[in-house]
Amino acid sequence: RLFAHWEAVASTHRVSLPRDMAGPIAQMARHSQAREPVPYVSLSQHGKCEEAAYEERRYPAGKWACVTMGEPMYEQSISMSFMKLMRYICKENSVGCHLGMTVPVLNEIHLTKEGTKLEREVLTAYYLPEEFQQNPPVPMDPEIHITERGPLRVITRVFYGMTTEETILREISLFLELLGSTDTVLRETYIVASYENPSVPQRRNEIWFICRA
Repeated sequence: RLFAHWEAVASTHRVSLPRDMAGPIAQMARHSQAREPVPYVSLSQHGKCEEAAYEERRYPAGKWACVTMGEPMYEQSISMSFMKLMRYICKENSVGCHLGMTVPVLNEIHLTKEGTKLEREVLTAYYLPEEFQQNPPVPMDPEIHITERGPLRVITRVFYGMTTEETILREISLFLELLGSTDTVLRETYIVASYENPSVPQRRNEIWFICRA
């Protein structure tokens, strides 16, 4: 029943779910409550009407497992990448055990020169749990790369629901409007941070603007 549920979710992303995902899906479900947050420091919060409109944060350097995909649709790219990462997290690694889930999972996107569309290639990154930061298990999948990402300063804003190219472009546009004219953030590279699995209809996401060095 769990597999059928995920099959239905995958079909909404125009992706077919391979049978070998049954094991990782069951494992993820068993460990769904134990999720380690990616560490960060909150630098400032900016609100409107007593509500936090956006927050500035600093993330330390750390090791991430990364996959890059360039499918026709954004949702296809992140689904295919995360299936690979799920296999790695669940068993297909050099220690042969469940590594544990961290949140958020990051999806790094690039806008075309005109700024009206997303580039096809999306990098999806999973932060390695604290116990594996010093000595990351080696992935069996050659398309997964363990990368040391430098410290990152970002301005973040929460949004809920599906993450499609259309919703992401809308969120970027709304956030730019909110910030007003500023040259402190990058204008071509953004990050979509996902906190919940795709089966949650009103799932929590964030759009991250990357601060210039």
